Amino acid sequence: MKTENLSHRYSTSSWAVRDINLEIGKTGTVGLLGTNGAGKSTTMNIICGVLNQTDGKVFIDGVNMRENPEAAKQQIGFLPQNPPLYTDLTVDEYLAYSASLRLMDDKVIKSALEEVKERCSLTHMSSRLIRNLSGGYRQRVGIAQAIIHKPKLVVLDEPTNGLDPNQLIEVRKLIREIALDHAVLLSSHVLSEVQLLCKEIIMIEGGRIVFSDTMDAFNNYLQPNSILMRMVNPPQTAELLAIPGVTKVELMTEKQVRVYFDGSQEITEKLMETGVAKGWRLQEISFEKSLLDDTFKQLSSQVL
Repeated sequence: MKTENLSHRYSTSSWAVRDINLEIGKTGTVGLLGTNGAGKSTTMNIICGVLNQTDGKVFIDGVNMRENPEAAKQQIGFLPQNPPLYTDLTVDEYLAYSASLRLMDDKVIKSALEEVKERCSLTHMSSRLIRNLSGGYRQRVGIAQAIIHKPKLVVLDEPTNGLDPNQLIEVRKLIREIALDHAVLLSSHVLSEVQLLCKEIIMIEGGRIVFSDTMDAFNNYLQPNSILMRMVNPPQTAELLAIPGVTKVELMTEKQVRVYFDGSQEITEKLMETGVAKGWRLQEISFEKSLLDDTFKQLSSQVL
């Protein structure tokens, strides 16, 4: 999937998204982040062909969405935040109907139905009415309808919303399995979930991309400003504060302290040298990574 200078506005005065350039590989999960109103839903709706963009292009497996929407949409599976389920149908009836909407050949629908039910652990629910299913199984049906036609791109909007802890584990496992042979674009407000599932991150704020890189790069976006130290003979707080670059000290336990510093790259060397000289018997020293929430907050505050 690829977008070029994707832009859209709902009125003549403001842009919902502006110059969104994305490229997603053939497999793996890419996280789409942003605050409410940042432009995530608009971007997803345009990519899925639900909304026509004001400007720019969308290509699905090389097919231009605007020029050949039917062929492009056949390569997309979409699970909106609220799964589009017909609750008066059985699981089999609904999935067969979903397959027909994707213009699948009638000869392959039955085998595709059995395959996707097994993949999503729905085989034993085949004849159950969807309205009688639990939230977790409804979500599985929603995912099944998104992948029954084996699309190149699967777009999941808040796929674990409202699930209990056991259901979360099961659906996350299913998403990982799907990502082995599909490209998955996942939008979620749960940062820990994005961290668990995604290999790349795209963040939109104010309708523009403010971050596009790997999960590791996102984790390390903010430089650390604190260090954890564990010592056999820890010093008094005043001794640590006397070291150039140290701005604050917190006592965690009798043997462990958190040291805040001003960004100096030589801080660990200074701490170790002082510790050796004064006999602190240092057992462990490590930078603390910034919290995902802190990185998200920093990026979302950017005004482009």
